[in-house]
Amino acid sequence: MTHQDELKQLVGKTAVKYIKNNTVVGLGTGSTVKFMVDALGDRVKNEGLSIVGVPTSERTRKQANSLGIKTKGVDEVDHIDLTIDGADQIDKHFQGIKGGGGAHLWEKIVAINSDKNMWIVDESKMADELGSFPLPLEVIPYGSTQLLKRLEEKGYHPQFRIRDGKKVKTDSNNDIIDLHLQRIENPRSLAFDLDQMTGIVEHGLFLNIVDTVIVGREDGPEVLTK
Repeated sequence: MTHQDELKQLVGKTAVKYIKNNTVVGLGTGSTVKFMVDALGDRVKNEGLSIVGVPTSERTRKQANSLGIKTKGVDEVDHIDLTIDGADQIDKHFQGIKGGGGAHLWEKIVAINSDKNMWIVDESKMADELGSFPLPLEVIPYGSTQLLKRLEEKGYHPQFRIRDGKKVKTDSNNDIIDLHLQRIENPRSLAFDLDQMTGIVEHGLFLNIVDTVIVGREDGPEVLTK
């Protein structure tokens, strides 16, 4: 296990301490969350913890079910007490970019339906401002090349996400366009602009959503609350 993975595992184990018995928990997606779901599986097995998980991707659902964690879809629960997810970049104002794993649409749907949101990250994800990590967009395939042109005209430096020579598809079978902006001076105005553009289903700016961030640092996990 790499040193970075050890930090991720540590924050994953710290995060599951916040999960209470008989609650509904949103389960995020990504490398750090994978360790958290492992730790949650241990609590379910060893402590008899009773929870319902609401996964934000097929990957997470399969992992949770394999560990004996009961899962339901977001439309099968009447509320979500807490969602624990990763993030690709978090600025000093607790605003974030998510979607490096291509799950930001489902992640945002679960997040906005949660009473509380917690992000778990290693310290490399913390930044003064957003933008050095590419901003993901989930886009409808129909007209996506025309959309790419419009994004280029706006100076947003868009690129389709390609893997093995093919466009990457989301769990909703949409395409992903990443914006290579380098810096985002005003996340709110950018979010507003992207929200107005036809063909974009959802962008990876998660603004005013998170309550608690657990950061894996060299000297142990640091818990930041907004």
